[in-house]
Amino acid sequence: MKQTMAIKVSMNGHKSRTKAMKIAVGLPGVESAALKGDDKSQIEVKGDGVDAVQLTMLLRKKVGFAELVSVTAEGGEKKEEKEEPTGQALVWPSTTPYYVYELPPASQYHDPCSIM
Repeated sequence: MKQTMAIKVSMNGHKSRTKAMKIAVGLPGVESAALKGDDKSQIEVKGDGVDAVQLTMLLRKKVGFAELVSVTAEGGEKKEEKEEPTGQALVWPSTTPYYVYELPPASQYHDPCSIM
């Protein structure tokens, strides 16, 4: 299914724009990529079977902040898609063994230090 996606990327200069474009064009299924917006801070990618979330994560990793703005199917329906973190809580197992210390009954207490 052909789709067009817009990704907002924080790009500081010509070098980061070039790097972002190389990353976008390097994914399988991408047919074209173009810079859009007033300050050329959005990349518009057109392709068939391109994973928008994977592209956004690659741009975050290599260039900087990236936000998926919109994904549009070739049919013309515009579908806003916000990426939500799906992180799972990591629970690290404790390697410290827990020991249970039981006190003897009160009648068996022996006070070795009696000052009074």
